[in-house]
Amino acid sequence: MKRFLVVVLAAIALCAAGQVERPKLVVGIVVDQMRWDYLYTYDWEDGGGFQTLLNDGYRCNNTIIDYVPTVTAAGHASIFSGTTPAFHGIAGNSYSINGKTVSSVQDDTEKAVGGNEQSRGKSPRNLIATNIADQLYLATDYKSRTVGIALKDRAAILPSGHTPTGAYWFDSNSKSFITSTYYCDKLPKWVADFNKRNRKDLESDIYNLPVGTTLTFALAEQALINERLGQGEATDMLTISVSNTDMCAHNTGSHSPKLDSIYWQLDKELAHFINVLDQRIGLGNYLLFLTADHGGTHGCPRMEEHHLPNGAWENGKAREAANEVLKARFGVDRLIMKDHGFTFYLNHHAIDSAGLDTHEVAQAACRELAKADEVEWAVEVADLDNSPMPSIVKERIKLGYYPGRSGDIYVIHRTGVQLGKTEYAGSNHGTWSQSDSHIPLIFMGWHITPGETSRLTHMTDIAATVCAMLHIQAPNGCIGTPIFE
Repeated sequence: MKRFLVVVLAAIALCAAGQVERPKLVVGIVVDQMRWDYLYTYDWEDGGGFQTLLNDGYRCNNTIIDYVPTVTAAGHASIFSGTTPAFHGIAGNSYSINGKTVSSVQDDTEKAVGGNEQSRGKSPRNLIATNIADQLYLATDYKSRTVGIALKDRAAILPSGHTPTGAYWFDSNSKSFITSTYYCDKLPKWVADFNKRNRKDLESDIYNLPVGTTLTFALAEQALINERLGQGEATDMLTISVSNTDMCAHNTGSHSPKLDSIYWQLDKELAHFINVLDQRIGLGNYLLFLTADHGGTHGCPRMEEHHLPNGAWENGKAREAANEVLKARFGVDRLIMKDHGFTFYLNHHAIDSAGLDTHEVAQAACRELAKADEVEWAVEVADLDNSPMPSIVKERIKLGYYPGRSGDIYVIHRTGVQLGKTEYAGSNHGTWSQSDSHIPLIFMGWHITPGETSRLTHMTDIAATVCAMLHIQAPNGCIGTPIFE
């Protein structure tokens, strides 16, 4: 209640001064692969970060991702741009362009800054839409500053947009935080010093241990201090993504002892960071939101042990088997050129060279892929409207499809089935199901009244809400609606 009263008084003071009402700082926190129910299945400590958010924040308890695939790069891009892959172009963590596999932030025109000879340059150029940070930069006559921090490159780069002061991610080759020439030609001294001070921790297994979370927030705190975020005349932004929650979940599964230890550490780091914001920026002077890029399924062994529906499907094996059948029918090898998760790419060069009909090949491939018990539908995206698939799933495929990057065929699993092997104990994601698409969303701080709603909200509403609160134009591809509560 004390926190809420300070926020109200700060808002009244701004109105009295006749100023445009904006906070000093916007903080966007993304917890990678955090299921919505984790907010309530963990017994958070009093005074911890999550309990503070639950007590003092506004909870949107029915926030859904309305596209597929529900993966990291698409999620981070969608949260901050207020739109989906159909409009921002980040069709997956990786996808194919003219037969070449590229990562979501791959940029061969840039070089790594920091790191070593094996480190690679990255940039946000594959993101074709603006996001919150870009719109804030435009609205403040280019005075706003943004910094993105994460272990994963895509989780630091995509949220911070095209115009940040900097974006920093962990480079496994050099065991250090780096950036690229898109942002600067020399690693800032404060980042280089951070790498030196934390060398021992950086060389540990930060992807599967709590130390990865600690390092992420420690670097974010250094960014806050050294870039003087929230101290200038314009509203600044800081984006933080907690990546090891996803990496550990993939390796050990939901609610494994290792994953639990990371969430308990995250609770402590959130509490500390909120206290830093209170002291440095001031209560009522910052707007914070916490969400996830996607959820995650429970591993097959856990579901099987408790007699719950489950299953697994290996996309690579399915592609190979389908290609054998297609070769026997059409006399051409590798008519399905490659796959990325749930999407399959036809070999258009081979199809054209052999004088085959693309639609006929695609339909034959779909029939073969759909024979697996684990697959509910396999559809040619170009023929999607003619499929008997429910419209809600069709719409999610459409919103996740970007021409020239997405595949020709999309596979929808039977509910409860995940990518991988049946014996694989780790969590996975990517489907339309509640496990993967239902995410946490909490706003706290500037102009936020504590409370909650269970009405349907969408991942794309986050950017729309933040921009509406700041009285700035929404990102240019935004399809979300401000959460009026």
